Amino acid sequence: MDRIAIEPRPDWKHLVESQGMLYVTTRLDGGGEVPYWFENAYYRFTLPEIDRLEQVTRELHEMCVAAARHVLERGDLAAFALPEDARAYLLRTLDEDHPSLYGRFDLAWGGATGGIAEPKLLEYNADTPTTLIEASMIQWFWLRDRFPDRDQWNSLHERLVRAWQRMAPRLASEVVHFAHVGGTDFDEEWLTASYLRDTATEAGLTTVGLEVADIGWHDGALRFVDLEDRVIDTMFVLYPWEDMLTDPFGRHAVDHPDTVRFLEPAWKAVLSNKAILATLWELYPGHPNLLPAYLDSPRELTSYVAKPLHGREGDSVRIVTPDSEYVHPSVDYDGSEGWCFQEYVRLPNLDGNQVVLGSWIVDGKAAGLGVRESDGPVTDFYARFVPHIVDTPAPSEAERTRWLEED
Repeated sequence: MDRIAIEPRPDWKHLVESQGMLYVTTRLDGGGEVPYWFENAYYRFTLPEIDRLEQVTRELHEMCVAAARHVLERGDLAAFALPEDARAYLLRTLDEDHPSLYGRFDLAWGGATGGIAEPKLLEYNADTPTTLIEASMIQWFWLRDRFPDRDQWNSLHERLVRAWQRMAPRLASEVVHFAHVGGTDFDEEWLTASYLRDTATEAGLTTVGLEVADIGWHDGALRFVDLEDRVIDTMFVLYPWEDMLTDPFGRHAVDHPDTVRFLEPAWKAVLSNKAILATLWELYPGHPNLLPAYLDSPRELTSYVAKPLHGREGDSVRIVTPDSEYVHPSVDYDGSEGWCFQEYVRLPNLDGNQVVLGSWIVDGKAAGLGVRESDGPVTDFYARFVPHIVDTPAPSEAERTRWLEED
């Protein structure tokens, strides 16, 4: 894996925005902005590196599903800060194989020469992952413009459309509602839900968009409804399950489990929780792609990261080494729900940029890569997304289609 400086495309900002990504910069609290989409550089991978990432992603996903079952059948939900009375519902969504669309593993690895022998799992964003548009569409368009003769690990769009097609016969109807937390039309959540809605439409489904606050409950029918009182049979909702399970309105899903099929399914509340890292280490101790992790204390770890169980965007993360301690500012998560203590591994540092690899899973299949880099040790709200290439010739469309069908 190499980081290579390059001149950005002329009028790149307007071009990226015209392709559907409206959050190309990140606003600073004190005024001004910093780049989020960053094409002054790109990352170059070898084919063996991508093959290894794909293999690790598949294996980690299988391990995580097994770990989720272990937790729901015999584990302590209180250790996950999840309500015990939701266990039956969560387990039911796993037993009945409710459709699961996508997720993103965050991995620490610098490739064959990056100083870390194997990709290491930092966390699994299994419930409400974002950075999807840039990983799927935007870096693909960049590749076509800058390196049309090179490849990229990116089958996200095709796999999402195929996932909807495969799931369609198992859905209660051909109408799928897509809900996001309200805000401006420029919010990443709105655009992520809209993009997924587009993939479902491309797959032949009928879609309806709404905000989470606009979801209603019909007491007589015991069903969720939209603003036009249409019954919601299937709904993608970009809202964390740990919040849904404790919210009085969201509890309707637990109390009336036959009302609606959710994407992502409720059992993913276990996988998106940092406590799953400790469960994985308990079930697969010494696995080369895992880091030691515990819930009660750091135990024998001399260098570790303390992560809030429900945390996102690096909120309140604390990095402790024998020589120093670093505490990332708290914005939305203060760790009151509990902590996971995971062994600290230094992120690969390329020209002062600390790198995390986001490896995507779609419908249970490894689907692509997004690279984010930060100036500091925590990949937070101000991280940059940088496109990548695979240093092999671009396959033909026929070759891509054949590869997708074989996998």
